[in-house]
Amino acid sequence: MRRVLMAVAAVLWTGAALAEDVAGAVEHAMVTRYPGQELRWQTVENFRPFRVPLGPVTGYRTVGDWREVAGRVTRSFYSYAGRGAAGRGYDEIFLNFREAFAATGFAILAEGMSATRAGPGVGGRQWFGIYLDANPFTAPGEVGTMAAGTSSQGGAGSFVAFRDRAAGPVWVVVTVEQHAVDLVGTLIDIVEVTAAETGLVAVDPEAIGRDLAEKGRVVLDGLYFEFDRATLEPRSRAALEAVATYLALHPGMRFHVVGHSDATGATDYNLALSRARAEAVVAALASDHGVDAARLEAHGVGPLAPIFTNATDAGRARNRRVELVERP
Repeated sequence: MRRVLMAVAAVLWTGAALAEDVAGAVEHAMVTRYPGQELRWQTVENFRPFRVPLGPVTGYRTVGDWREVAGRVTRSFYSYAGRGAAGRGYDEIFLNFREAFAATGFAILAEGMSATRAGPGVGGRQWFGIYLDANPFTAPGEVGTMAAGTSSQGGAGSFVAFRDRAAGPVWVVVTVEQHAVDLVGTLIDIVEVTAAETGLVAVDPEAIGRDLAEKGRVVLDGLYFEFDRATLEPRSRAALEAVATYLALHPGMRFHVVGHSDATGATDYNLALSRARAEAVVAALASDHGVDAARLEAHGVGPLAPIFTNATDAGRARNRRVELVERP
């Protein structure tokens, strides 16, 4: 364990790029290489749809649980020479990256490691092939070794990690493979989720159901109010339609509609404004979308339940929200 933790610290150090790095590649700010790795390939796409697998292989070339995301995608391939007397194998490098991400607040949602790569589990040969089919590389280079076998290849491991930030959620998929006796390859895919340039991305009925099942509440993204008022803007219609659809599909459920604010200004004012915004959502669902208002109970808690710091613009923006909370 001591050996692993020492290497975790090394992974978290910020180091200069090595001379052997491919020209133009810049290490992502969220992760630093395992000591001795070379950054040999990288692509950065400012907006790309991406499929994140959250479970094992469940059928022929099928993973049963995916999360569809989109945003800025940075894909980096690192090579590491050798296991040998002084080298580290795929297993130690895998564990160090896993612990490094967990130590910086990421939740590990799926993981697996196999010395033979056999079977349907996360990180196995089948799983990784399906993952690459869903998210193909968009530029050639040394990363192609991740999809090619060798006569002396060893085991492999993968993990999927997630962290929510004020600036937006981040998904990470890391795969480490013993490509040959003297070569370990590591692919790190980082997806920084952002709304499309229009800013009109809203919740959908599937997302509402997923968050309610996992957390008992869901933030209703896509609701927009006039500045310092409880008047919904017309571009909120898509989000309201999604809520109405979910409610129609689940007629026996009832909810609290809870308004939240940032901490700017007087607390009493923010409490009243957040409640008024929750009431406006209930009224719009009832009058424009046929929802029985008796199923919805409006509340306002102002700045009393932040999800991010109020010290930054991004944090304040995420704290200004309306949530749907299941009630008996």
